[in-house]
Amino acid sequence: MEETPDSLQNASSQQVATRQFSTQCCIVGGGPAGMMLGFLLARAGVQVLVLEKHADFFRDFRGDTIHPSTLELLWELGLLSEFLKIPHQQFSELTLDLNGRILRGPDFSHLPTHCRFIALAPQWDFLNFLAAQAARYPLFQLLMKTQATQLLKTGDTITGVIAESDEEHLEIQADLVVGADGRHAVTRTQADFELEEFGVPIDVLWYRLNKRPGDQVGHALGHIREGHMLVTLDRGEYFQCGTIIRKGRFPEVQSQGLEEFRRQILNLVPVSRQTVEELQSWEQIKLLTVQLNRLKQWQRPGLLCIGDAAHAMSPVGGVGVNIAIQDAVATANLLAEKLAQRTVTLKDLQQVQHYREPAVRRTQAVQAFLHRRMFPETGDFGRSWLLSAPVRCLLTPFAPLLRRFAGRMIGMGIQPEHVHTPERL
Repeated sequence: MEETPDSLQNASSQQVATRQFSTQCCIVGGGPAGMMLGFLLARAGVQVLVLEKHADFFRDFRGDTIHPSTLELLWELGLLSEFLKIPHQQFSELTLDLNGRILRGPDFSHLPTHCRFIALAPQWDFLNFLAAQAARYPLFQLLMKTQATQLLKTGDTITGVIAESDEEHLEIQADLVVGADGRHAVTRTQADFELEEFGVPIDVLWYRLNKRPGDQVGHALGHIREGHMLVTLDRGEYFQCGTIIRKGRFPEVQSQGLEEFRRQILNLVPVSRQTVEELQSWEQIKLLTVQLNRLKQWQRPGLLCIGDAAHAMSPVGGVGVNIAIQDAVATANLLAEKLAQRTVTLKDLQQVQHYREPAVRRTQAVQAFLHRRMFPETGDFGRSWLLSAPVRCLLTPFAPLLRRFAGRMIGMGIQPEHVHTPERL
């Protein structure tokens, strides 16, 4: 008898084993918020399962800036010296190349922390580091290539998740599900949370340029010239680059041709023509759609969203990773003991949002202000900002004080967190 497509599909589905799993906390998403929270909870004696849909953490779109606030948390956990063995760059200040003038920006050298610099390290290295540290605790489990597809509900209460991998179908019962699955979160979509969107005027075109002898971009991370803006991250053998464009204008950029795109790069940074000519196809250039939003409500019974799942941040200031880490630390501080005792209530979850949301709101307000100043609807990128009062102050005797203030705001954040959970082996 001839097999039909339906019979083949049914046979295939029967080969996938179904496994039932029970845990105190199931974290959906293995980004900075999810991995840090999983580590802290397991360290504090809570059984935790982290689900990560990809096979590894390698993604170019991940943020690379590890701020002094996060480095201080690693020191509090006794992990700082080990983390600093990871290849990274250190910046005690940030500079911007504005039409050939180097503008010295936020200064971190005065901060009351053990590391008075931003560490620029690929996020996949940071996440692999956290995963290795968390694996030391028997209550921690990380499942890679495992995607949450559905929330389990009993009435209005979330009781777990259904997840799929290549090998098995999982039905996971959990006292608490934490959505840390980013701005396209399955958790927040299925929970029907209401999302507030704040207009962002830019998108980013993300690509890499392999280094050649003589290629130098200097210490400036941002470069603005003739109305164009480029961000460069030196990753040793190559530059990770982000060209800032007006939102929705990628088709227009493509219509101008790759040669014009390469010309703009050469006009912004001193690299060779051979370097930029490696860009031979638009397939090498990925569109990163920038968002700035937050949930009106981060929780419902049995479910809490944190990090980008609760509030997507703009790349401005590179604060997204560090805000997500602070969410995770605060969540562990507030919930670890109650999770261990299996007594978490909706009121406890609401307390997380009540505690963290003011800092998120203020940070997003600052980002929205900088969007308006640096990326106006008309005119060149950076021009109105260059002529603004804050930037003029950077060229006066008051500059050191302003740079220190900016360094504290970026390096520590509005509400830096500290680890209060105990270690229970």
